[in-house]
Amino acid sequence: MKKHGARTKKTLTVHLGETLRAARAQTAWTQADVAERVGVATEVYGRMERGQLTPSVPNLRKLCAVLRMDAGEALGLDSTGTAAWLKESAPEAAESPRMRRLLRTLRRMDDKKLAAMSVMARTLVSAGDE
Repeated sequence: MKKHGARTKKTLTVHLGETLRAARAQTAWTQADVAERVGVATEVYGRMERGQLTPSVPNLRKLCAVLRMDAGEALGLDSTGTAAWLKESAPEAAESPRMRRLLRTLRRMDDKKLAAMSVMARTLVSAGDE
């Protein structure tokens, strides 16, 4: 589940970057022009456009105001409020309740305990192959 959430956030970030770049191109401004108007470093804005950084909500609002774009458009929402970038994501198979409980338990472990569990899991899987 966490992996799907990371993939969804990355897809949103890339979509948002493409939208920001297109909106900036319509204004004929440079990245530095937009960054200055929003109040962020040029490097930070460049990372947003490249889909490497998701802006904070306050910065997203400023970006929408500066670039004169609708927040729904920036987020890729269609008229029903469904994100277009989310529709493009491959649906993830539902995990069983038992798997979700195991994952919750594993997420609470430190690195040493996770390493031990990893060895145990590989041993159990290889023992099942015999």
